[in-house]
Amino acid sequence: MANIKSAKKRIRQTKVRTLRNRIRKTMFRTAIRRFENALSQGDLTAAEQALRTVYARLDRSAQRGVIHRNNANRHKARLTRKLNKRRQAV
Repeated sequence: MANIKSAKKRIRQTKVRTLRNRIRKTMFRTAIRRFENALSQGDLTAAEQALRTVYARLDRSAQRGVIHRNNANRHKARLTRKLNKRRQAV
């Protein structure tokens, strides 16, 4: 356990930040799951709407520093590719 006042404050700040980051990660992972569920059910309009939500969540997470912006862009590219592949199949 830390004895120095500034170290104790850092510990408190880290706990709060970790909790916030976990919430944000959960939000974009849930959005991705909803998109993939809509896609697997064949509902392309719902999948497109879900993809917009995923974009917003990923961009916000990258902006806040939860994930790296390249990581967010990679997720977006892969999900868009899935949607386009499904569109061509139909």
